[in-house]
Amino acid sequence: MDLVGKVESPSASSDGEGEAKPDQKRHLPPKLLAKIERNRQRALLLRQARLASRPYTPTGTSNNITKPAPKVVDTGGGFFLEEEEDEIQEVNKVIHQPGPVMEFDYLLCEECGKEFMDSFLSSHFDLPVCDNCRDNEEKHKLITRTDAKQEFLLKDCDLDQRTPALKFTLRKNPHNIQWGEMKLYLRLQIVKRSLEVWGSEEALQQAKETRQENREKMKQKKFDKKVKELRRAVRSSLWKKESALHQHVYGPEVYLEEEDEYKKTCATCGHQLIYEKM
Repeated sequence: MDLVGKVESPSASSDGEGEAKPDQKRHLPPKLLAKIERNRQRALLLRQARLASRPYTPTGTSNNITKPAPKVVDTGGGFFLEEEEDEIQEVNKVIHQPGPVMEFDYLLCEECGKEFMDSFLSSHFDLPVCDNCRDNEEKHKLITRTDAKQEFLLKDCDLDQRTPALKFTLRKNPHNIQWGEMKLYLRLQIVKRSLEVWGSEEALQQAKETRQENREKMKQKKFDKKVKELRRAVRSSLWKKESALHQHVYGPEVYLEEEDEYKKTCATCGHQLIYEKM
């Protein structure tokens, strides 16, 4: 108890660093002296760490410069923004470099040979023809997907999968707005694609004739089938079942000696009546 009182007494440490007087250190055991030394080193390390994390300058020196208050700007949206003068000056000092001068890529019209920037056919069908030379009635006429398949005997794969895929434009169906949108193709491109598929106009015409003949044959078969069904229905409607009861008209009686029986035959239907007499 006397040893602990000596260690915790105020006279044991004058400046708060845990250092004991030389005469008291002589009476302390080595373990306690080692613990005191470890606490002292730990306190020094904590002090150095605080100074390193907060390297503030002492008051009253010339380095202590007060920073002006930020400028408050009302945005008009219910809140304020704080802007500093340094940031405003840096923004004002930004110099924007002028953009490079770009030359327009003019297209050359296939019909008139003049240059143009954009047109309906070039933007929708990649056809370099200006709007002034566009012929909506004949050369640059549009055609629906269904008419293109029927008139030029094309399939869906010929329009979509064969490279390059043909471009189209979508429009509302004029017959009914609630129906799906129509796909309109350029007739000029459809004709070129049909020549790629069939090889020539003669082959396309021959395929059309063959398909027309097959279609006529199928129509004739359906017509003959309907005529047969109609004839069968007419015959069945004309036939009437006789509902009157048949009365047999028997001929003369014939005796059968071997069986010892008698037989009569109907003169109308040929029914035979066999019987015995007692």
